[in-house]
Order: sequence, then C-alpha cells, then structure tokens
Amino acid sequence: MTLEDRISGFVQLGKKIKGLSADELTDLADKARNENPWFVPENTRMALQGISKFLDKEVLEKWTSQYGLSDSSTKKIGVAMAGNIPLVGFHDLLCVLLSGHQLVAKLSSQDSVLMKFIKDSLIEICPAFGDKLFFEDRLKSLDGMIATGSDNTSRYFEYYFRNIPHIIRKNRTSCGVILGEETPDEFRELGKDIFSYFGLGCRNVSKLFVPENFDFIPFLDNLESFQPIIHHHKYANNYDYQKSIMLVNQTHFYDTGYLMLTENKNLVSPISVVYYESYTDQDNLNSKLQSHQEKIQCMVSAKGWYKKSIPFGDAQFPEVSDYADGIDTLAFLTAL
Repeated sequence: MTLEDRISGFVQLGKKIKGLSADELTDLADKARNENPWFVPENTRMALQGISKFLDKEVLEKWTSQYGLSDSSTKKIGVAMAGNIPLVGFHDLLCVLLSGHQLVAKLSSQDSVLMKFIKDSLIEICPAFGDKLFFEDRLKSLDGMIATGSDNTSRYFEYYFRNIPHIIRKNRTSCGVILGEETPDEFRELGKDIFSYFGLGCRNVSKLFVPENFDFIPFLDNLESFQPIIHHHKYANNYDYQKSIMLVNQTHFYDTGYLMLTENKNLVSPISVVYYESYTDQDNLNSKLQSHQEKIQCMVSAKGWYKKSIPFGDAQFPEVSDYADGIDTLAFLTAL
C-alpha cells in the first residue's frame, strides 16, 4: 500500500462515519454502552465526531507531509490501548497504519466494540488493511511498542518492553485558567471540558486556577445545563462517595448537587470533583503551571488567552497533530 492508498482508506472511513444513518448510529452506540456503561450514546457520537474531524484528505496529507513515511515498512508495532473514553486508541491506530507499519493491538475490554467497528470498516473499505491490522490478546515478537496506562502500569510496561523502542504514556490530566472576566457563555463552554465523557479523559479539566477572591457562584450557576449528568448511576455513585468523604473529613467544598469544587494543590481530581487553586498574579500563575508541566495534557482558557492554551469547549477536539503526552508518535514510528 502506498501512502496515498492509506490516506484514501482513512478518508473513506471518515465519510462512512459521517454517513451513518440514525439507526446504524443508535445500534453501534447501544452495543458500546452494553459493553461499558460509561459509554452513553452522546459520548460515542462525540468520539466519532472527533475522529471524523481527522479523516479529511487535506488534513491527513498536510500532516503526513512533515514526515518521511515509507511505502515499504515491515515493522510490527504493538499498541496496548486504554478504554477510559470511547475510541481513545484510535489516534495510535491511525499513526501506525499511516506510517506503513503493521499494527498489533491489545484492546481494552472496556472499548472493543467501537474499535472492532473501526477495524471491520477499514478492511471493508480497503482490504489491503487486512494484512496490516490485527487485534490480539498477547503482544509478542514486536519491533516497537506504544502503551497507555496509569503511573503504576507504566512501570510494568517500561520493564516488559525495555528491549525494544517504545512510547509509554502515564497519567495526565488537563486544567483550566480563569481570569475572572469570563462571560456566562464562556463558563458554559468550560463546562463541556469538565463534564464531557463524565470527566474520565486526560483532556478533561480536573483542576482550575482562579484569581484570589474569585466568586464561584456565577461560574457554578452557569453549569446548570449539565445537571442531568447526576442521573447516570455510576457518576451518581462517585458523587455520593466523594461527598461523604469530604463531609467526614470536614473539607470545605462548593456543591451544586452534581459537581463539587474544593481547594486542593493536586492536579487529578476524582470523578464528580474539580480541584481549584488560587493565584495572585500572572507570574504566580506561570510558576504554578510550570511546576505541573509534566502532568498536564492540555490547558484551556477563555478564547485561548493564556499562552499555549486552547479555548474553553475545545478540549475534547484536538487536532490530529496534538500528540498524547506531547510525544510525536509519527516521528517515533518513522525513525524505527
């Protein structure tokens, strides 16, 4: 397969996703939810919308033109995929196949339905992918490895794949920067970054940096449209559990009935909780963010005013060149 063939296959995949009928989309979303109760239909639709954004001919050609991709790659690349949000392993699949290598993926048991749909669709569109794309229970005899997991599992991955080139990703999260002059609409956009996928993704905002003496009430009042999230039983269980812990520990927190905010210097908050930390001025803010740089996946701010941040509401729609952990996956694959 030439690079042109591979790009064409993914472009056709994008068209298929966009062209799914209402019944086809409902059937796929229902199967995904039956496998993983966190994958409610609106989250599956959002994930499909996000990846279809990548699958544009001009986007893929511009992106891949920056690398010396081969048409005769023979490397066998293993990918251990996460399953915290729908199709979270798709970008690695895209990178490996566009690079011309063979992909051998171990799927998460929490996200096999959607990934198998992608595989079956790709091979139906372009049968040559059948020699390049495999899902296996065990990863062995590899030339390279990409794995995503927690800080604990990353140590296991680092040891187990120590003798081959690898990318091992660890826990990351995202944060929001509030200036104190945001509009109600901007706060609602920030709500999307907090609540999408129930807060389970590394691009979900779990920590807010706010100016001293920030009034949280207008911010929280503008999150009311997200209130129905509490009707999801798993989310509600997490909310009740976290609230009971804070009450027992007499921790000060703001409570909307579906989200809690509490002051905490840590970056990663539990589901249904967002941490916040105050800053005194821009230098103080810069210093706080710099100290967490290795753990931040992305930053959001109103209209993207803060340096290297993106606008509120855009966290779950990265560009195709926005690599997890800031590690250039295509450069890694090209160098093998």
